[in-house]
Amino acid sequence: MDANQTVHLVATLKAKPGKAGELHRWLEEIIPDVRKEPGCLAYNLHVDRSDGSVFVMIEAWESAAALDAHGNAAPFRSLQSHFEELLAEPLALQLLSRLA
Repeated sequence: MDANQTVHLVATLKAKPGKAGELHRWLEEIIPDVRKEPGCLAYNLHVDRSDGSVFVMIEAWESAAALDAHGNAAPFRSLQSHFEELLAEPLALQLLSRLA
Protein backbone atom coordinates (compact mmCIF):
# COMPACT_ATOMS: atom_id res chain seq x y z
CA MET A 1 0.00 0.00 0.00
CA ASP A 2 1.34 3.43 -0.96
CA ALA A 3 1.07 5.81 2.01
CA ASN A 4 0.74 8.71 -0.44
CA GLN A 5 -2.51 7.25 -1.76
CA THR A 6 -4.02 6.93 1.71
CA VAL A 7 -6.91 9.34 2.18
CA HIS A 8 -7.50 10.74 5.64
CA LEU A 9 -10.90 12.22 6.32
CA VAL A 10 -12.42 14.22 9.13
CA ALA A 11 -16.22 14.18 8.99
CA THR A 12 -18.08 16.52 11.34
CA LEU A 13 -21.75 16.00 12.12
CA LYS A 14 -23.70 18.47 14.28
CA ALA A 15 -26.96 17.15 15.71
CA LYS A 16 -30.15 19.14 15.86
CA PRO A 17 -31.21 20.13 19.39
CA GLY A 18 -32.46 17.02 21.19
CA LYS A 19 -31.10 14.66 18.51
CA ALA A 20 -27.53 14.05 19.77
CA GLY A 21 -28.38 10.73 21.40
CA GLU A 22 -30.12 9.43 18.29
CA LEU A 23 -27.28 10.56 16.01
CA HIS A 24 -24.77 8.92 18.35
CA ARG A 25 -26.68 5.62 18.19
CA TRP A 26 -26.82 5.71 14.37
CA LEU A 27 -23.10 6.44 14.13
CA GLU A 28 -22.16 3.65 16.52
CA GLU A 29 -24.48 1.23 14.73
CA ILE A 30 -22.68 1.48 11.39
CA ILE A 31 -19.10 1.38 12.72
CA PRO A 32 -18.62 -2.42 12.77
CA ASP A 33 -19.82 -2.80 9.17
CA VAL A 34 -17.84 0.18 7.89
CA ARG A 35 -14.66 -1.17 9.47
CA LYS A 36 -15.14 -4.35 7.39
CA GLU A 37 -15.37 -2.42 4.10
CA PRO A 38 -12.49 -2.96 1.66
CA GLY A 39 -9.84 -0.29 2.09
CA CYS A 40 -10.98 0.95 5.52
CA LEU A 41 -7.88 1.57 7.63
CA ALA A 42 -9.55 3.54 10.44
CA TYR A 43 -13.09 4.65 11.27
CA ASN A 44 -13.22 6.19 14.73
CA LEU A 45 -16.00 8.18 16.38
CA HIS A 46 -15.28 11.15 18.64
CA VAL A 47 -17.40 13.78 20.37
CA ASP A 48 -16.46 17.41 20.86
CA ARG A 49 -15.63 17.88 24.56
CA SER A 50 -17.11 21.39 24.56
CA ASP A 51 -20.26 20.57 22.56
CA GLY A 52 -21.84 17.14 22.97
CA SER A 53 -23.96 17.65 19.85
CA VAL A 54 -20.88 17.62 17.58
CA PHE A 55 -19.58 14.23 16.47
CA VAL A 56 -16.37 13.75 14.51
CA MET A 57 -15.42 10.67 12.52
CA ILE A 58 -11.69 10.40 11.93
CA GLU A 59 -11.17 8.04 9.02
CA ALA A 60 -8.39 6.62 6.91
CA TRP A 61 -8.90 4.86 3.58
CA GLU A 62 -6.39 3.03 1.38
CA SER A 63 -7.39 5.14 -1.62
CA ALA A 64 -9.87 7.64 -2.98
CA ALA A 65 -11.64 4.71 -4.67
CA ALA A 66 -12.12 2.97 -1.29
CA LEU A 67 -13.55 6.17 0.17
CA ASP A 68 -15.89 6.57 -2.83
CA ALA A 69 -17.08 2.99 -2.36
CA HIS A 70 -17.77 3.73 1.31
CA GLY A 71 -19.94 6.67 0.33
CA ASN A 72 -22.08 4.36 -1.79
CA ALA A 73 -22.11 1.40 0.62
CA ALA A 74 -25.20 0.36 2.58
CA PRO A 75 -23.99 1.39 6.08
CA PHE A 76 -23.29 5.01 5.13
CA ARG A 77 -26.38 5.21 2.92
CA SER A 78 -28.48 4.04 5.86
CA LEU A 79 -27.05 6.77 8.09
CA GLN A 80 -27.33 9.36 5.34
CA SER A 81 -31.05 8.67 4.95
CA HIS A 82 -31.53 10.19 8.44
CA PHE A 83 -29.41 13.32 7.96
CA GLU A 84 -32.38 15.62 7.33
CA GLU A 85 -34.02 14.71 10.61
CA LEU A 86 -30.80 14.53 12.67
CA LEU A 87 -28.33 17.15 11.43
CA ALA A 88 -28.47 20.84 12.29
CA GLU A 89 -26.17 21.65 9.36
CA PRO A 90 -24.78 19.79 6.36
CA LEU A 91 -22.16 17.10 6.93
CA ALA A 92 -18.72 18.73 6.80
CA LEU A 93 -15.94 16.73 5.17
CA GLN A 94 -12.25 17.59 5.33
CA LEU A 95 -10.05 15.44 3.08
CA LEU A 96 -6.42 15.30 4.12
CA SER A 97 -3.15 13.97 2.78
CA ARG A 98 -0.52 13.08 5.35
CA LEU A 99 2.69 15.05 4.97
CA ALA A 100 4.79 13.69 7.83
